[in-house]
Amino acid sequence: MRRRRGRSKYGAIRVEYDGHKFDSKLEAARYKQLRLMEKAGEVKDLELQPKFPCEVNGKKICTYISDFRYKLRNGKEVVEDVKGVETAVFKLKKKLVEALYPDVTIEIVKNPRFFVIPD
Repeated sequence: MRRRRGRSKYGAIRVEYDGHKFDSKLEAARYKQLRLMEKAGEVKDLELQPKFPCEVNGKKICTYISDFRYKLRNGKEVVEDVKGVETAVFKLKKKLVEALYPDVTIEIVKNPRFFVIPD
């Protein structure tokens, strides 16, 4: 069975917006929303695809790449991952990152239209 170009295993369509390539329309929509929030002063320091190297006992396990990282007005840092489907690998990496980086909690965005930023 052949896969169509530009589609992922789970049916996400890759798109380009504002000079950035996104793995899905959902991720691009969230980026648009965050850019508007940044212009309005609600968030700052928006970063795309921040990397979190994961090492245990000096051995590299993996590098987790989130979709977005930004700061709220109150200074709290938010790390987000836009997901249509939460795979077992993602759930494991999320737990690993949150264990290795105690100050990081990964927020999962399923639908950007209904996502509320936690205070």
